Amino acid sequence: MSSLVIAAEHAHENIADIVPPEGIERQADKASNRIDWQMSTPFVIMHLLGIVGPFFFQFEWKWVALCLGSYYLRMFGVTAGYHRYFAHRSYKLNRFWQFLMAFLAQTTAQKGVLWWAAHHRHHHKHSDLEDDIHSPKLTGFWWSHVGWILSMKYHETEKDLIKDFYKYPELRWLNRNHLVAPVLYGLAIFLAFGWAGLFWGMFLSTVLLWHGTFTINSLSHVFGSRRYVTTDTSRNNFWLALVTMGEGWHNNHHCYMTSANQGFFWWEVDPSYYVLKGLSWVGVVRDLRKAPIAALESKRIVS
Repeated sequence: MSSLVIAAEHAHENIADIVPPEGIERQADKASNRIDWQMSTPFVIMHLLGIVGPFFFQFEWKWVALCLGSYYLRMFGVTAGYHRYFAHRSYKLNRFWQFLMAFLAQTTAQKGVLWWAAHHRHHHKHSDLEDDIHSPKLTGFWWSHVGWILSMKYHETEKDLIKDFYKYPELRWLNRNHLVAPVLYGLAIFLAFGWAGLFWGMFLSTVLLWHGTFTINSLSHVFGSRRYVTTDTSRNNFWLALVTMGEGWHNNHHCYMTSANQGFFWWEVDPSYYVLKGLSWVGVVRDLRKAPIAALESKRIVS
């Protein structure tokens, strides 16, 4: 028995010599980055439905209109809700409208509102640095675009980063039950438009919405121009602004992240801000924060 103990101790020492503690930690971290295919099954199924769906439903322009209408309605939930309100607090809502904005955001099936906002705050804290969860500069296009969302590592809500909104029990409930909103939204689409409407207005629209949103994490740090000096690779891109209702002015945003408008100049199209401005006229939205453009001139990149 003693010889077995001695042999085991030598084996342990040999392993420690070959794989130092920091190496073991890196291996564990790499393992946690693996895609959780079981959890990602609905994501894969939605994409498959988006591919095969057109073969089962007759093409009509009204379905295209429904797809786009559903897309941009819910993109507003992403941009004005998940992002500008919950992640950056760029304006104010009362508790009723706050709940409705969170519900609209979660119809996009991009997980809970607290989960989304907390991880986005983490991104800004470490943008394009080693701890950034989706930097295309460090992790490549695939991971920054979609891989990190499907990984085993980022299931949990980072509560410490979202304490200001975590105190609301209704938001915690929505965050825990994040599938309730998309299921109810899909049911409403089905009751109103039938199976064809469900495909165009929910399944295909949602897949397009996912990738439209994801382009800001991936492409907005690669393609476009830079107006301001920032510590990351964020860029402004007109085409991505069209796809995301104004989020494409990403360099502007990283320069002054708490601004409700991300298009700082009149020619920078920002539909999300236009809607927020309209809502402020009827008292739904209050205290829209705007970037002090003159003060930001010191950060302007001189070409």
